[in-house]
Amino acid sequence: MKLKALAPFWRSSDVSAPSDPLVSLRREMDRIFDSFSRDWLAPMPELSNGFLMPKVNVAETDAGLEVTAELPGVDQKDIEVQVSDGELTLRAKHEASKEEKDEKKHYHLVERSYGTFMRRLALPFEADADKVEAHFEKGVLKVMVPRSKAAAKEVRKIEVKAG
Repeated sequence: MKLKALAPFWRSSDVSAPSDPLVSLRREMDRIFDSFSRDWLAPMPELSNGFLMPKVNVAETDAGLEVTAELPGVDQKDIEVQVSDGELTLRAKHEASKEEKDEKKHYHLVERSYGTFMRRLALPFEADADKVEAHFEKGVLKVMVPRSKAAAKEVRKIEVKAG
C-alpha cells in the first residue's frame, strides 16, 4: 500500500501529482484567503495607520492589570473607559478632515475620515472599580485596574494526603 494514499491532501511540489478536484479546490481557497488577508488593508489609509486596530498591551501585576493603548490623533474627550461585570471596555473615536485648494493648478481636494475603536478585555480577577485610573498623554492611553481587597486575600494551600 502506498503511504501517499493515506494522506488527506497531496503534499508535494511534484508536477506529476494527481489532479484531485478536492486538492485543487483547497489550493484555490488557500490562495484566495491569503490574497485577501494580505491586500485588504492596503487601500484604506484609516485602517493602515492603525487607528481601527490600535496596539494594546496588557500586563498583569501583583497590584492588578496595566493596559496601554496607542491612540494617535485622538482627543482625550473622545476616549471612554468603563469597568463593568468583570470587563474593561475601551472606546475611542477619531475624526479628521483635510481640504486643499489651488486655483493655479485647478484642483480642490476634500478628504474626511471617521473611525471608532472598541476593545473589551475580560478581567482575570475581581477589580476595585472605584480605584481604576486612566491617563492619556501624547497619544498613549494607560489604564490601571487594581485588584479588589477581596480578591487580594491570601491563598490557603491545602495539603494532599496519601490514600
